Amino acid sequence: MNKSNVSKTVLKTMNGRVESHVHQAGSGPPVVFLHGAGGPTWDPFLDDLAEHFTVYAPSLPGTEGDPDAVREIRGLWELMLHYYELFDQLGLNSPAVIGHSFGGMLAAELASTNPERVSKLVLISSIGLWRDEQPVEDWMRLTPDKLIPLCFYEPEGKVATEIFKMPEDKIERQDEEIRRSWSLACSAAFIWPIPEKGLTRRIHRVKAPGFIVWGKQDGLVPPIYANDFKNLLPNSEVLIVDKAAHVPQLERQDLVSPAVIKFLNQ
Repeated sequence: MNKSNVSKTVLKTMNGRVESHVHQAGSGPPVVFLHGAGGPTWDPFLDDLAEHFTVYAPSLPGTEGDPDAVREIRGLWELMLHYYELFDQLGLNSPAVIGHSFGGMLAAELASTNPERVSKLVLISSIGLWRDEQPVEDWMRLTPDKLIPLCFYEPEGKVATEIFKMPEDKIERQDEEIRRSWSLACSAAFIWPIPEKGLTRRIHRVKAPGFIVWGKQDGLVPPIYANDFKNLLPNSEVLIVDKAAHVPQLERQDLVSPAVIKFLNQ
């Protein structure tokens, strides 16, 4: 499989400068990929998609590709306006949107706050539907040695070590994990859509067909959450991926890439 051509552009929106990578191996309809922590490591998956589509992978608002530079956003609607403005600057009318982890929550919010702007919705281990028995604070307290085995099917494997390259010092490791995984989410507590006043109350507005992908061994976002999304998005289908955890698009790229490509081509 040929690696796609990757170009990079920096755009200015109301929330600061945004670096957007464009993966393209040929012509094809637009797909936007919204990543969680460690976005650049998703390139192999995006290269697969780029064999069929033009893939846009923007950084988080105001970061210019640097997670340390995230500025606080005042509210959810401001965040959504940022992405709509970004779509306009990139000339994207109604693209398919794929979101992983925190990016999956953003993708679902985009499809619910302005349904006409998203043609298809792919959620990969999205953190959009936290349950009361698993408060965010509990996960925030986990040190990397506890968190990584929960998040990855192979805690010592290539995917985990690529994403979590940690300093040896325990305190530095913990600080690095928080910086990588929660940089935007921690700075904007409003964004966590708890059931009684969050995404769960809006997601019924989604019109786009949905494809929900989950790693079977995902400890951070258990597969039962996939059924929650399925129940709230009747026009959707679910793929539970065996021998994969929180990043099934990399741990089982051989399975997830063809499945996502097939859905997007329907």
